[in-house]
Amino acid sequence: MALITGASNGIGLALTRKLLSENWQVVALNRSKFPADDSFIQNQLKNGWLRAYKVKDLTDYCSLRHSLEEIKGKEQRIDILFNNAGGGFSEMNYSKQGREKHYELLTVVPYIILMELKELLKNGHLKTVINTSSQVFRFTKEFTIENLEHPKTFRKMFGPYATSKLALSLWTQTVAPQVAKEDIKIRSVDPGINNTLRKGKDSGLAVWFELFMKFFSSPPTHGANLLYEGALGKHSKETGVFLFKNRIADLKFTEHAQRVLEKISDIYSHEFLGGSVEVNG
Repeated sequence: MALITGASNGIGLALTRKLLSENWQVVALNRSKFPADDSFIQNQLKNGWLRAYKVKDLTDYCSLRHSLEEIKGKEQRIDILFNNAGGGFSEMNYSKQGREKHYELLTVVPYIILMELKELLKNGHLKTVINTSSQVFRFTKEFTIENLEHPKTFRKMFGPYATSKLALSLWTQTVAPQVAKEDIKIRSVDPGINNTLRKGKDSGLAVWFELFMKFFSSPPTHGANLLYEGALGKHSKETGVFLFKNRIADLKFTEHAQRVLEKISDIYSHEFLGGSVEVNG
């Protein structure tokens, strides 16, 4: 059984369709409903092979906590967790917790979901986590924890979005030895440039890049295939790695990786749980 966040459109929807067509059961954690006119998806919802859980806002801890508790109460196991939910914002935006919203959504929330669903992963057979990252962070020139939480400037795609995806891959690398003690493997994967534009919805992308995506990028099935390969392909025995074009690639600013993990673990333990959790190096 696979759990996919952000499964109702774009790459997440394409991945959901792919897994269901290969007789996987899929649990989805979504903000929006699945397309009503997609007969395949609607049939899978009816027969129970696809089970959808609603979350009002992933960056709202009250909403997220409620949805995760529902999943833990109803599901028995997870073989693969795809932390896929994401997206870009077109201006500086802050979460209810007071952190820049890209960072909250793309870096912190996937860690919370991993920690909260770890017991279900331990009950699964594959015990695999795939975090959807992005190679756009290769253009990042500077990186600090402070700038992640409260950026001094904002740039579409190459600003907080890029640094938040980098931070995601950095904590993925650093948490790998810790979760390996529980036989869990974790990787971050770049799904490539896919046309995930939706009519009437702000993409958070620069205008020139929107045009490029519209006319030259791959369909979401391309990204879904890369996430699928990242989970089940030739690197399935690896942990902590970042996959770009289905190859292991280096990360920048790895000297900050342990600090990133400590910071988000602290957020999880003090703000989401209200307790304390030890972080191993």
